[in-house]
Amino acid sequence: MARIGIGQLCSSSNLVHNLEIVKHLIEKALENDVKVLFFPEATDYLSRNADHSKRLAKQTPNFVSELQSSIRSITKKVGKTIDVSIGVHLPPSNLDISKGDSRVKNVLLYINSNGEIVQKYQKLHLFDVDVPNGPILKESKSVQPGSAIPSILETPAGKLGSCICYDIRFPELSMKLRSEGAEILCFPSAFTMKTGEAHWELLGKARALDTQSFVVMPAQQGEHDVYADGSDDSAPGVKRVSWGHSMIIDPWGTVIAAADPSSNEPQLITADLDLESQAKIRRDMPLWKQRRRDIFGDFI
Repeated sequence: MARIGIGQLCSSSNLVHNLEIVKHLIEKALENDVKVLFFPEATDYLSRNADHSKRLAKQTPNFVSELQSSIRSITKKVGKTIDVSIGVHLPPSNLDISKGDSRVKNVLLYINSNGEIVQKYQKLHLFDVDVPNGPILKESKSVQPGSAIPSILETPAGKLGSCICYDIRFPELSMKLRSEGAEILCFPSAFTMKTGEAHWELLGKARALDTQSFVVMPAQQGEHDVYADGSDDSAPGVKRVSWGHSMIIDPWGTVIAAADPSSNEPQLITADLDLESQAKIRRDMPLWKQRRRDIFGDFI
């Protein structure tokens, strides 16, 4: 058994305040013997528009640096170890800017208990949608798409395949990660209310069953204060409300841990992952041996 946790929160546009919540949840997770703690997409901040996001992203490197230092100091103080997966924005590189691309990068960082960044995964699929009776969102206005499938990480809880939010709707990524050895898939997210109510849990269960993997779904929850940074900006902003409902799903499609949907306060959700049970499921129903690669090819 390996204990993991989700730190659910409602990030604002104030990175300093958001970091304090993150540190509190890390301390709480350590008290509960969590080995890997997963935070949502955009834990560093939620912005009110694309220009605001570009400005806030300049503060993220300092957010990340302070988080790395905090992980080292907290683990040293309590005498336990914990790894952290966290979604943040990173500013464009000088090369990006020289090419005329000032958009930020939506990335998932995996930071080990020594405070070292082991992996940076950049979101492949961007949320460009017009939801009927819902929001019109075009993430590509402010975010650069990634171009690489992440490698599988050996973690204290098992072999991890990293994804971000909208990636969950594209099963080929999850299938590829399973083929590369993933036992756990994570989908840190800030789902809209409309799509969350309709599809959040269903998509998580589908990916768990597709890949016979544990699916970890850390989510933003509640209405985000996108004016908390105090910046003077007369440009219109979009009201940001996230569905929440963080959950952990086992390879049989059962929700084994879930957040309290009635609370917008920061929450810690934990579960013990039974990798032996997962191995039995994969042996008893050997999907990967039964795939018709002679028909469909080796795309996974």
